[in-house]
Amino acid sequence: MANPSAHRILVADDQADVIEALRLLLKSEGYATESAKSPAAVIKLVEANDYDLVFMDLNYARDTTSGQEGLELLQKLQAIDPTLPVVVMTAWASVDVAVEAMRRGARDFVTKPWDNARLLAIVKNQIDLGFAVRAYRRLEAENQILRGGGGKGGPTLIAQSAAMRPILDVIARVGPSDANVLITGENGTGKGLVAQALHAVSSRAGKPYISVNMGGLPEGVFESELFGHVRGAFTDAKADRAGRFELADTGTLFLDEIGNIPMSQQAKILRTIETGEFERVGSSRTHRANVRLISATNSDLQAEVAAGRFRQDLLFRLNTIQLHLPPLRERREDIDLLGQHFLKQHVARYRKAITGFDDGALQAMRDYAWPGNVRELDHAVERAVLMAAGRVIRAPDLGLNSAQAAPRLEEMSIEEVEAFLIKKTLARCDGNARKAAEELGLSRSAFYRRLEKYGL
Repeated sequence: MANPSAHRILVADDQADVIEALRLLLKSEGYATESAKSPAAVIKLVEANDYDLVFMDLNYARDTTSGQEGLELLQKLQAIDPTLPVVVMTAWASVDVAVEAMRRGARDFVTKPWDNARLLAIVKNQIDLGFAVRAYRRLEAENQILRGGGGKGGPTLIAQSAAMRPILDVIARVGPSDANVLITGENGTGKGLVAQALHAVSSRAGKPYISVNMGGLPEGVFESELFGHVRGAFTDAKADRAGRFELADTGTLFLDEIGNIPMSQQAKILRTIETGEFERVGSSRTHRANVRLISATNSDLQAEVAAGRFRQDLLFRLNTIQLHLPPLRERREDIDLLGQHFLKQHVARYRKAITGFDDGALQAMRDYAWPGNVRELDHAVERAVLMAAGRVIRAPDLGLNSAQAAPRLEEMSIEEVEAFLIKKTLARCDGNARKAAEELGLSRSAFYRRLEKYGL
C-alpha cells in the first residue's frame, strides 16, 4: 500500500464532535480527511473529488434511528463509484441496519463508541482492498483494449542502416526522459515500434503502455474513448468505463495518427496534456492522470497549422522532441534483415518447413520500391510463406510484380477492388490520408477502419 499520507478519507456525520474525533485519530496515522454533515454534501464532494475511503453515519436530519437516509446515500455512492470503499458507523442498537448496509455494498461497519485500534485496522484493510479492486478493474479494461487490438506484440525494431542510426541514438538519449515525442513518417515506416522502444527504455517501462488510433475514432465516441464515461452518460453506457488517459496513468500513452484529431476536440486534448486533468463523459468529477505522451502522424502538421486544421499550441505540446522515420527505400541495407525477421515469424505461425529466400527473391526485395514500407514487406513475406511450394521462397512467391501492375478488376472480389482503389488513391495523394479520404468520399474514421481492415 502507498504511504497513508497520500490517502484521502471523507468523514460524513451530522455531529461535529464525531467528525473532529475521527479527524484527529486519522491524522495521527497520516491520513488526510475532509468532512460533510449531510447526504447532499457527501454526494457533491464525491462527484468532484477522488477519495480512498468514505466513513459515513447512517442517520442524519430526517430521523436519528432508522438509518434510511444512510442506506439511500450508500445506494447513490454505489452508483457514482462502485469501487469506492464505504464504511458505515452506527450505534450498538442499530447493528441490524449496519448489516443491511453491508448487504447493499458497504465494506464494513463501526459501532459507536468505537475502538480506535479496530477502526484503524478497518481503514487500512479497506483502503488496501479498494486499491486492489480498482487495479483489477483497470487491468480488465486494459486487457479488453488489448484483445480488441488483437493483443499482438509488435515486431522487434530492426535498424542497422545508416539512415536509422540517428533514430536509435535519439531513442537512447530521449527515451529515459518524460519528454513528449512526435514521430513522423510515411505509413508503414514503424512509428508504433519506435513508440514502444521509447517506452521500453523509459522509467515507465514497467507501467501501462496504451495505444489508440486517433484516425479510427468516430467523433461521437472520441471523448468516451480518451476520457472514459459514467454509467448512463449515453444510451449504450451500461457501466462506468475508464478512458485511455486513465488507463495509461503512470505509464505511456501513444496517440497514433494525431493529425486526424477534429478541431472541435483539440482544445480538450490540449487541456489534459497541460494539466493532466479530465472528466469522464457524463460526470463533473475531475480526474488526473500522469502520462508520458508519444504521438505519431504521416501528415505535415506545420502545413495543417497553416491551413487552420491543427492548433499550433497543441503542436508545441506534442513535439518537444520530433523524430522523422525514413521510408524503407532510403534504408535498403535493412531489407534483408527485415525479410529474414518476418520470415522467421511467419514460418513459425504457419508451421511451414521453409529455410530462407533464394537469390532471386532477395534481389526482388532489394529492387522493389516498397511504397507501403516495412508493413508492406511484412505482408509480402507472409504471402510468400503461404504460396511457396518448396523449402525456399522464390521471387514469384512474393507477388511484387503483381503488386506493381494493375490487376484485372473483373477478376477481383469487392474487398480486393476496394483495397486496390484505396491503395491507388493514397499513392496519388502522396500518402496523405485526409486527402485520400476526401477523394473517396469517406469519413475520416471510416477511411481508417478500411486501412486497418486491409493492412494498408
